[in-house]
Amino acid sequence: MESHSLGIDELSVPAAPGATGWPEFVAAVDVRNRVEAHAYGTGELAQSAEELLPGYLTPEHSPRRMFVARVAGAIVGRAAYETQADPSSEFAWFTVEVLPEWRGRGIGSALLDVLETLAAAEHRSSRVIYAVSPPGPGERLVPPTGFGSVPRANPEVRFLLHRGYRLEQVERGSRLQLPVDPAVLARQLREAAARAGEDYALLSWTGRTPERWLEDMALLYTRMSTDAPTAGLEEPEDVWSVERLRSEQDAYAAGPGRTLVTAVLHRPSGRLAGFTELSVPGDTSRAVTQEDTLVLREHRGHRLGMLMKLANLQSLAREHPRHPAVTTFNAEENRYMLDVNEALGFVPMGYEGAWRKVSAAADSAGSSATSGS
Repeated sequence: MESHSLGIDELSVPAAPGATGWPEFVAAVDVRNRVEAHAYGTGELAQSAEELLPGYLTPEHSPRRMFVARVAGAIVGRAAYETQADPSSEFAWFTVEVLPEWRGRGIGSALLDVLETLAAAEHRSSRVIYAVSPPGPGERLVPPTGFGSVPRANPEVRFLLHRGYRLEQVERGSRLQLPVDPAVLARQLREAAARAGEDYALLSWTGRTPERWLEDMALLYTRMSTDAPTAGLEEPEDVWSVERLRSEQDAYAAGPGRTLVTAVLHRPSGRLAGFTELSVPGDTSRAVTQEDTLVLREHRGHRLGMLMKLANLQSLAREHPRHPAVTTFNAEENRYMLDVNEALGFVPMGYEGAWRKVSAAADSAGSSATSGS
């Protein structure tokens, strides 16, 4: 490592902005933002440390740990380790990011070693990594879904293949330039409402979920983990309770961002049939993030996804009109949601691969189980 040695240690997550450990947390977030900007060619996907911190403050529901790589005391890479609260869950989600000028020196490998060792100790045999793949020449690697591809010669692709990961899915990052013509929004909303019919009604709120809808929203968040396409990732159900929903929303409410939610009520049953969320940063120079959108399977076919997104974009234009764009990510095989986004005016901005590796120990156990009589 030239004249400096590499050190990797776990970051102590600060309890609040400015608390013990805050400067290092900020430095780690800066690594994340610089890596994203390099990969996508834009800083619009940046997030502040204040915005990301709440995601680490509810470990009883969403366990997350962060490790950093240092050279001469400076943080040059970071790795995130996420699991489910259930200790018997076999899944772990990894993020490994190294500043462009420090790549090719074994830092990414060292960070991934730490994560894989931790996953093995916790018996998390199924490991998932999402990695941005910038445009590149030559042969393409296509996932088993048959939708999308990544350049086989890209460094991150070669690295993950070498480490035994398999490309399972490609996700498209898309961008919607703001403002959207209000007349176009209004016309599209009328058309979507007519298609939805009288059985469905729109509801909107900012921030915390109203008490009346907590149980329905907890169910919708749970179904988000099972109803969205995950290809061969085989990602597990992520159960949300009302307690978890309150806890995580309380944590995010303390941050600088705001969440705009539009849901659709199924009038005959009195239950919510779907929802969509926009995460609005405090900094108006930055893009808004389109978060989860879900229509329950039993209510699909009524253009409810389009209806909710249009209504939420109207709320955004009314309440937070100065942001430059909305960004979102969707699986390439999720043609329904891509159709909705393209009709709204979203255009592709980049792609990332979803990679999975099942540990050798799990492979052996699976072979033993299937070979028995």
